[in-house]
Amino acid sequence: MPGTENGNSPYAADHAVLCDAVREGGALALSYFKADPEHWEKKKGDPVSEADIAVNHLLAAKLTRAQPSYGWLSEETEDDARRLSRSRVWVVDPIDGTRAFLKGKPHFTVCGALVEEGRPVAAAVFNPATDEFFEALLGQGARLNGQPISVTDCDEIAGCRMVAFGPMFKHPAWPTPWPEMEIIDRNSVAYRLALVAGGMADAAMALNAKNDWDIAAADLLVHEAGGRLTGHKGELLYYNSEAARHPSLVAAGPVLHGALLERVQGLELA
Repeated sequence: MPGTENGNSPYAADHAVLCDAVREGGALALSYFKADPEHWEKKKGDPVSEADIAVNHLLAAKLTRAQPSYGWLSEETEDDARRLSRSRVWVVDPIDGTRAFLKGKPHFTVCGALVEEGRPVAAAVFNPATDEFFEALLGQGARLNGQPISVTDCDEIAGCRMVAFGPMFKHPAWPTPWPEMEIIDRNSVAYRLALVAGGMADAAMALNAKNDWDIAAADLLVHEAGGRLTGHKGELLYYNSEAARHPSLVAAGPVLHGALLERVQGLELA
């Protein structure tokens, strides 16, 4: 089982529980995939399905039963401010990429992280439709289906494989046009970042707000795979704040990350 080899880590037991829960959550999500699950909108443009709710219940039951003293933050659970007083918090997204999930596209993930004092220390991101299980433990590296992974050594923006919303780079407000890149479109933010961690993409970027549950697990994947993930001004992201929200993200190997920051760090986002 992923994580059990990391017996020297103080987070090894929690990591093993997390991996088991995320794997089971992925199997449950997959049972609804392409099966026309009931779905509705929480607000305009923000879909949720019965599968999201079912996976949320499964993750909550397994993780909070294992560690009842930890805080809990999930996209599909009403926020409980008591998490702010807990040094360790489970941060989960039952299905990240619900739009893709409902359209029958295999670009969704089940995500979970253990956050301690604002930073992820154990993480799992599972795409059950493609059977890609990414996981990481602080100081122990990142793995895909049990094998070590690392970010690429790509050092130039031109020609890089960028996972992002393509039209963003064509906006007329950019003072200097972006060079041509291979743009990869994936609905799940966590999956975008996992692809960077696994070397299947060179970089990922978003200049619109994302939530803790979109990013926390994949943040650890990227860093443990030798990359960097920050806001667009270069700041490290911290989780389990009151807002639990971040205005932007930039992820890549160290050199490419620096090149991307040079282009975007002067932006003032609304």
